[in-house]
Amino acid sequence: MKVGDIDVARIGLGTNRLAKTRENIAFIKSAVAAGVQMIDTAHSYTGGQSEETIGEALSPFPEGCIVATKGGGGGGAGRGRPEVLRAELEESLRRLKTDSIALYYLHRVDPETPLEESLAAIKDYQDRRMVRHIGISQVDIEQIERARRVVPIAAVQNHYNLSERKYEGVVDYCAAEGIVFVPFFPLRGSAGAALGEIAGRHRTTTQQITLAWLLRRSPAILPIPGTLSLDHMSENLAALNIELTDAEFESLR
Repeated sequence: MKVGDIDVARIGLGTNRLAKTRENIAFIKSAVAAGVQMIDTAHSYTGGQSEETIGEALSPFPEGCIVATKGGGGGGAGRGRPEVLRAELEESLRRLKTDSIALYYLHRVDPETPLEESLAAIKDYQDRRMVRHIGISQVDIEQIERARRVVPIAAVQNHYNLSERKYEGVVDYCAAEGIVFVPFFPLRGSAGAALGEIAGRHRTTTQQITLAWLLRRSPAILPIPGTLSLDHMSENLAALNIELTDAEFESLR
């Protein structure tokens, strides 16, 4: 699938628990070598260590690998002010050891700052080619449409999985509009006994079936399951090869 103008595989890697250790630097290098093309982080993850680890492991970033990060989240009201976003974006560039971020999200809409003002600050970096594509997180359709009047939106990242289905309409909207939908916490959902039965038939894990269901749910979906294990990450990528029957998909839906 394409994120903006960049082709990527449809399962990425979340890094919200990534601390800066020698082992984790090696893990990020191995993840990219194994085929991960979308690595998702944020200014707030592990106090900045997630971004620092990715920068140490990958800078300069390999061709075809998107490192997505976020600013303006995790701290409550006021975090979306333009001056806060500019400071966080500059720090993310330094931590990631790059002069351009492939995908930069507004992490949360600030209740005290119009999202138009927040996005205008990020657009300034896009205009200077320091941000390539822009995304927005934990938003409804009305907010996405407001955002798109300020800047093209390449990706939407919302909480979505087998159990958390609040954003069904956003998933379908993104598919219709050519926007990538990135579900966070994609593996936390459950579908009861049916999930285990389907996994047994396919001789796979329930987590792999959950990812296969998400991939089948919409062509716009790009899950980013988080892990610090190369084995688990390889299992996640293998879900790309699982095809659910119509009956299996509907039984989980």
